[in-house]
Amino acid sequence: MSRIRRHTPLRRRPVRNAAIVGTAVLAAALTACSGGSGGSGDGKGGAADLAGAGKKAEISVNLTGQQAKAGEPVKVTLAAGKLQEVTVTDAKGGKLAGKTGADGRTWTSDRVAAPGTTYAVEAKDDKGSTAKAGFTTAAADKVNKLSLSPGKDTTVGVAQPLSIVFDHPVKNKAAVEKQLKVTTSDNTVGSWGWMEDYSGKSRVDWRPKEYWKSGTKVTLEADLNGVDSGSGWFVKDYKTGFTVGRNQVVKVDLDNHRLKLYRDGAVVKDIPVSGGTPGGDKRSWRGKAVLMAKEGTINMNSETVGLGDAYNKMVDYSMRLTWSGMYAHAAPWNSPYFGNTNHSSGCIGMSDANAKELYGTVQVGDPFEIVGDDTKGPQAVNNGYGEWNLTWEQWQKKSALTGATTAG
Repeated sequence: MSRIRRHTPLRRRPVRNAAIVGTAVLAAALTACSGGSGGSGDGKGGAADLAGAGKKAEISVNLTGQQAKAGEPVKVTLAAGKLQEVTVTDAKGGKLAGKTGADGRTWTSDRVAAPGTTYAVEAKDDKGSTAKAGFTTAAADKVNKLSLSPGKDTTVGVAQPLSIVFDHPVKNKAAVEKQLKVTTSDNTVGSWGWMEDYSGKSRVDWRPKEYWKSGTKVTLEADLNGVDSGSGWFVKDYKTGFTVGRNQVVKVDLDNHRLKLYRDGAVVKDIPVSGGTPGGDKRSWRGKAVLMAKEGTINMNSETVGLGDAYNKMVDYSMRLTWSGMYAHAAPWNSPYFGNTNHSSGCIGMSDANAKELYGTVQVGDPFEIVGDDTKGPQAVNNGYGEWNLTWEQWQKKSALTGATTAG
């Protein structure tokens, strides 16, 4: 039996933002630390003599004024000499890290300037002279909110991917993906992959090359503040983390009508089940699914998934495997078929007692590896967490960045 329950991300009030304006160039005087002369008054951006140097030097900053364009790196250029140090600091004391180019005269921030933020720029050259400048970026009219799975500080199974769903389409996928940093306690190898979520929204998941190791601690730092995800939809910073729990795998053999729960490679539970009815729309999916949620007692209505024969039941111990409505759950009305016949509307049914025990043992993120001849085939990648049905090479190709495989 099948039922769809969709997750609706929390809605936040949007942050107001002014329109983006064109980039301007700011010239600021380099003055000796001991106290150099003031601006020259020549109308060329306040160039000043370096103390004892007898000639003028100046810096330029690509962002200036009170409505500077957000979403771009800060670039500081020294007209002559070598840059020794550059700091770009916001009003809260946060700093934009950056690097000086090979010419020694140009410094570029690693991250972009965030919307609605005031920055102070200070540059020092190799002769000890300094210059200061400042600018404020325009606020963001449009904020692309997102939802993260799994939840912060949760414990999940070995197949759980990191998943980010955006409220609005992400056109600048590479720019967004570049700012997503996954760190793990054991240098797990993995990759991001983009897709259209089952809801129709933009989604990106980070999947390990193989199942997680039990005990792995995972952190995601989404350094997205100021990143334009496309069409002026800016994103904010997010941080989350989770821990990988017990090493459990659920294996379902629809041809033999058995469900086996493995823990650390050993069978700890063997349950007779009944899967989807062969030969039509009621067949089950096969392949690798991931337990998305433990939903308890829910109403299942065939009309929500377009099945011909109407049913409407309250179902206990419901364990969601796909967005399209495939569950493992208690199905006492189907008891004559457990262990011998597939006779459900697509779900994996079992007795109340077995469902209760399984429900109390499995973790969100546990893999369900389902095999059987007469099935609908593997679920789509976006129908729940279907990425484990792709080879590692296929999954890597869904990244927006070349060579994006990372060891967290």
